[in-house]
Amino acid sequence: MTITQTSFGVMIPDHDFAVFNERAVRAGAGLLFVFGFSGWLIAATSGDFDLLRAFGAFFMFDMFMRLFFGQRFSPGLVVGGFFVRNQRPEWVEAKPKQTAWAIGFGMVVLACFMTGWLGLQGSLTLALCAVCMVFLFAEAAFGFCAGCWLHQKFSKDKPRLRSGDLCNYHPEGK
Repeated sequence: MTITQTSFGVMIPDHDFAVFNERAVRAGAGLLFVFGFSGWLIAATSGDFDLLRAFGAFFMFDMFMRLFFGQRFSPGLVVGGFFVRNQRPEWVEAKPKQTAWAIGFGMVVLACFMTGWLGLQGSLTLALCAVCMVFLFAEAAFGFCAGCWLHQKFSKDKPRLRSGDLCNYHPEGK
């Protein structure tokens, strides 16, 4: 199978739109969650925000690379892709992921602004980071992408290929 890199996602012969390997995305989300939750837990229990700040800087860099330079430059997606390299790819449309990662990028920019420039190190910062951790956990553990769900609900261009075949699978009675 020929895979061609695009500015956002990859093109494969089966689809006429850019896609991502959902397995690599979920693996990357899981790795980010472990690092981020560790920092969040330390900040919440001890008041030491150093690891959470480091995670925020790394997360912002990773989301920036995904959004503006492509997945091959995102450390989270590269490492996640390495761990799932021997598994069959599960392709998902790239556009909803772009929405999701833009939301994540916005959240981390806000959180870093709050902890860095404003010097806030309290419950507001922890709450924003907790929401981000919930999103990362939902993606990694359940394959639920909150940004993709929002894209599906509010975009005029509905996704054609989502995780778990959500675009085509309709359980009985629903």
